[in-house]
Amino acid sequence: MSADYYVRLEQGRLRNVSGAIVDAVATALRLDEAERTHLHNLARPARQVRRAGRPQQRVRPSQQWLLDALCGAPAYILGRGLDILAWNDLASALYAVDLGALAPERRNMARLIFLDEGVRNLWADWEGKALITLGGLRMHAGLYPDDPRLAALVGELSLKSPEFRRWWADHPVWRRTHGDVRFHHPVVGDLTLAYEAMALPDSPDLSLVTYTAQPGSAAEAAVHALAGRSAGPTRQDVTRRDHPIAAR
Repeated sequence: MSADYYVRLEQGRLRNVSGAIVDAVATALRLDEAERTHLHNLARPARQVRRAGRPQQRVRPSQQWLLDALCGAPAYILGRGLDILAWNDLASALYAVDLGALAPERRNMARLIFLDEGVRNLWADWEGKALITLGGLRMHAGLYPDDPRLAALVGELSLKSPEFRRWWADHPVWRRTHGDVRFHHPVVGDLTLAYEAMALPDSPDLSLVTYTAQPGSAAEAAVHALAGRSAGPTRQDVTRRDHPIAAR
């Protein structure tokens, strides 16, 4: 296989490439599971189908009810391009950001991680979190190569964040669905939480992300303290979370 053939494959300029060929290329390059999936996304002929238009991103009321029922766990739903479509009050408290006060187009995990100084300072290992976030964004870029909002987001982050610009050029791809995260929180101090990211079965574009603490730990007490601070009259009308962002 020539270098030119691989470049055209990676850029999606080859039609009707069989899955066997893509698997052979992935094996030859010793790609991990996430990188192999990304290569299949780039090569699949369904790119023409995706150009035809996509529905607006929405969460069902029952999905918001689920988030609100997780009163002891910060939780949110991510959509295409890592847009934050819905969340519970504890997620806002954990990130020390009033997500409801942000315009829908500004509620984006990659934008918060790379451009919001307060959110950036939350992470004990900001670089690790930033690389995982960037790798996930590249997975989305492979799935939606003709998405103008996603292209605009990548352009904005490249312009405003030197780290993003440098790392994006390295073409990293990651899909991490669980792990532990250490936070330096401005209110409750240091805490370690476990996160889980789960695709919603009937909405493959959406992922539910939760943070939980080990029972009986100081981190659990810290989360309870945050829950107490986030409850009460500061809660905003849930309809603002069910507001769809522009179609992609």
